[in-house]
Amino acid sequence: MKLRKLMFVLPNLFTVTSIFCGFYAITLCSGEAEPVQLYQAALAILFAMFFDGFDGRVARLTKTQSDFGMQLDSLADVMSFGAAPALLVYKWALAPMGFWGLFISFSFMACGAMRLARFNVLAMRNPHGGGGGFFVGLPIPLAAGVLVSLIISHHVASQGEALGDGARLPVAVAVGALSLLMVSTVRYRTFKDARPSRRTALVFMVMALTGAFIAQQFHPAWVLVTYFAAYLVMGLVESAVSVRSRLASRKVGSVAAVAVAAGLDEDDDEDSEANATDDGPAFL
Repeated sequence: MKLRKLMFVLPNLFTVTSIFCGFYAITLCSGEAEPVQLYQAALAILFAMFFDGFDGRVARLTKTQSDFGMQLDSLADVMSFGAAPALLVYKWALAPMGFWGLFISFSFMACGAMRLARFNVLAMRNPHGGGGGFFVGLPIPLAAGVLVSLIISHHVASQGEALGDGARLPVAVAVGALSLLMVSTVRYRTFKDARPSRRTALVFMVMALTGAFIAQQFHPAWVLVTYFAAYLVMGLVESAVSVRSRLASRKVGSVAAVAVAAGLDEDDDEDSEANATDDGPAFL
C-alpha cells in the first residue's frame, strides 16, 4: 500500500520540479537582469520543459493518472511556460517598447492560460482521449520553447551581447504569432503514443543529420531553434492539408447532392408527363 502511494507521488515530483524551474527563471528576470541572467533563466525554462515532459509519461507508465495530477500540471505550465517566458521575453526584448511591449508579453501568458483551460475542459468531457494523436492549438510548452531557444541561441551566437533595437519588432511579431497559435484550432501532433519503428528511426535520423548540418554550416546554437520551428511549420502544413481535404470532400458531397436532386426532379417530371397523358382523354 505504501509503495502504491509513493507511485502516485512520483509523477507529481516531476511537476513540482518543473514549477521550481519556472520560479527560478522568474527570480533571475527580476530587477535589472543582465544578459547572462536572462540566458540562465532561459536554461531554467528549458529544464522545466524536460521535467514537464516526463511527469505525464511517468504517470501513464505507473498507471497513476489522476485529476489532481492534471490540475497540478496545468498550474505548473502557467507558471513555467506562461508567466516565466512572458517576463523573460519582456526583459530580453520588449521592455523598451513601453506599453505595447508589456501588452504583448502579457498576451502570451493570457493566451497560454486560456489554451490550458480549453485543454482541461476537453479532457474532462472526453476522459478516454479521442484526440486522434493531436493537440488543438500550439501547446504552451512548445510556444515557450520557441522563445527560450531564440534567447539561448542569440546569447551563445552573439557571445553574451544584448539584443539590438532592430530585432525587437520581429520578436514582438513572433510573440504575437505564438500567442494566437496557442488559442487557435491548428492541430499539432502529440507524439505521446510513438512506438519504435522504421519510420520513427528514419525521423530521428533525419533530425540528427539536419542538426549536424546546421551546427557545422551555421552555429550549434541554432539547432534548437530549427527543431522548434520545424514543429511549428509541420502543424501549420498538416492543418492546411486537412482543411483543403475537408473542403474538397464538401465540394464532392455538394456535387453529389445536386446530381441526386436533379435526378429526382427528372423522375418527377416524367411522372407528371405520364399522369397528364393518362388523364388527358377524361377532359375531352
